[in-house]
Amino acid sequence: MQKYFQLKSETGAFHLFSKEHIFTLLIIGLLGAGVIVFRKKLNQRRPNRVFRYVLFILLAVSQISYHIWLLCHHAWSLKTALPLQLSDLSVYLAMLMVMTKSEKLFAFLYFAGLGSAVQAMATPDLGAYSFPHFRYIVFFVSHGCVFLTCLFMAASERYRPSARGLWVSVLIVNLYGACVFFIDRVLNANYLYLMKKPKTASLLNVFGPWPWYLLSMEAAVILSFFILYIPFWLLRKRA
Repeated sequence: MQKYFQLKSETGAFHLFSKEHIFTLLIIGLLGAGVIVFRKKLNQRRPNRVFRYVLFILLAVSQISYHIWLLCHHAWSLKTALPLQLSDLSVYLAMLMVMTKSEKLFAFLYFAGLGSAVQAMATPDLGAYSFPHFRYIVFFVSHGCVFLTCLFMAASERYRPSARGLWVSVLIVNLYGACVFFIDRVLNANYLYLMKKPKTASLLNVFGPWPWYLLSMEAAVILSFFILYIPFWLLRKRA
């Protein structure tokens, strides 16, 4: 059991789209489909409250346990452990949204949180940690719950993203990226991968060298936001 919590993993390196990775994505996808199918049931007072509390607890436990794990191994560092990656920041915002039911947070998280969570799960930067290592499980629990939280608010609570919210989210992400860029320079860190690409397989690997891949990354963010908005644009068009 201890080997699943070691800092130097003995479970083997993570392999993109391995059987374990695909199976994990399928589980999260099926849970997302369940949220949509049972959206009316989840809109009822008691199931709604229980589901929101479960999501909050899973998000909180995943983050607290992760930082405790780093501290126990003396691996917590300002350069690597701050929750400044967009997908990591989305975990904390999702915790706040699921408890407050904030429509303003949803307007941002549907695009930035859902988009970053899907991208993170599709091409995770997990390095030496594969299933069933603690780091692997915590990663997919936290990002999977962000994914489920956004679907839940859209399907059960009937929150709807807007074209204005899309462009506001693009603006916020860019302003946030500018702030993180200066933090990276000060800490000699690589949050948001603004300084260099991740060493593991990533979409950034096809975007060219630094700094040109930053422009491609900007275009990819906007494109992903538009793709996420298409279902609701079609619904509005039908209405």
